[in-house]
Amino acid sequence: MQYPQWIWQNGAIKPWAEATTHVMSHALHYGSSVFEGIRAYDTPQGPAIFRLTDHNRRLFASARIYDMQVPYTLEQVNAACREVLQRNGLKSGYLRPVAYRGLGGFGLSAETPVDVAVAAWQMGAYLGDGVLEQGIDACVSSWQRFAPNTIPAGAKAGGNYLSGQLIAREARRLGFGEGIALASTGLLSEGAGENLFLVFDGALHTTPVSAALLNGITRNTIITLARDNGITVVERDLPREYLYLCDELFMCGTAAEITPIRSVDGRQVGAGKAGPVTRRLQELFFGLFDGRTPDTYGWLEPVSG
Repeated sequence: MQYPQWIWQNGAIKPWAEATTHVMSHALHYGSSVFEGIRAYDTPQGPAIFRLTDHNRRLFASARIYDMQVPYTLEQVNAACREVLQRNGLKSGYLRPVAYRGLGGFGLSAETPVDVAVAAWQMGAYLGDGVLEQGIDACVSSWQRFAPNTIPAGAKAGGNYLSGQLIAREARRLGFGEGIALASTGLLSEGAGENLFLVFDGALHTTPVSAALLNGITRNTIITLARDNGITVVERDLPREYLYLCDELFMCGTAAEITPIRSVDGRQVGAGKAGPVTRRLQELFFGLFDGRTPDTYGWLEPVSG
């Protein structure tokens, strides 16, 4: 990977190689970090960050769940995101704000300082070149998501992504593009790091937040765009076999954007390619960044702002 030159850490821009933390930091041993993934796009009005404030509000909400006191304000973290893009000369890219328990006491409940960093780098299609058009082959993972009242799925915490790693790495080992997880109930949850949408008779169906999933900001964007454009959206529990019966299927997330799924467990989904609803939602979503879709909700926040 070609690393960028600059990173923001604990209130200052510094060279990438100097943004270090101690090997005995709490987060390294216990997974005590919260983070966001945010995309910036080069729009006709200039570089803009998509739903920057919404993402960083969730960062602070995740920190609150884990009793982490972030030593910066929302406005300061937003400004850090803009600054690191500008210093690296990026008109588009992927941002990673992260807050984590650093070096302090030892033990699970130890008091430690909370460190904050923001990185930015170029990123193409998360699941590979061409997947936004061609789609991917997915599988249902043998690993389930965590049960309710064990680990809070509503927090975007580093430790939660151990589950996603098991799901994603199993899928890659078996030759699939991504894995799909079931909840502890045996019903559908989400992908390794993406939310799921199924299409039946022109209507979008998606699993509820009670299905051990992260309530994704891209998920919310798609629901909003769909309803604004006359597409019915249904949030409900969905059994595994509906993956094999739906007309269309796609994953979504900040990194994955809107990625069609052409098969699951070797069974073709619909026509085996992105269907008309998926393509329409891709048009609406990516239209936000090239001017085809009006930004009526103020989701695009200028980098220079």
